[in-house]
Formats: sequence, structure tokens, C-alpha cells
Amino acid sequence: MTSILEAVSSLKRFADGVLGADKYQRYLEHHRAHGCEGEKPMSEREFWRSWQDWQERHPEGRCC
Repeated sequence: MTSILEAVSSLKRFADGVLGADKYQRYLEHHRAHGCEGEKPMSEREFWRSWQDWQERHPEGRCC
């Protein structure tokens, strides 16, 4: 049973990485790791808004 749960967990982490669902968590890890302690990290909503704005300004990475 444990190996099935580990496999499902691993598959979820993989899918989150492929779909980009883990971007905010990676942002928070980066924020902590690079000494941004004095600055408050963006909220999840602010992060995704910023990400979408960046995508709109830099459309070369998309097909449409």
C-alpha cells in the first residue's frame, strides 16, 4: 500500500511540474533561499497575476 501511495504522490509532483502548478511553491523557496528575508513575498494571487502579465509581455514561448 505504501508503494502505491508513493507512486501516486510522485505522479502528482510530476504532473504539477509539467503543468506549472508548483511555480508559486518554487517562487517561495527561491525567495527564502536567496536572502529575501527582509522583503515580504508576493501572495499567491499577486504571483499568478505577475506571471500572467509577464506571459502577455513575452509571448514568444507560446504557440498562440
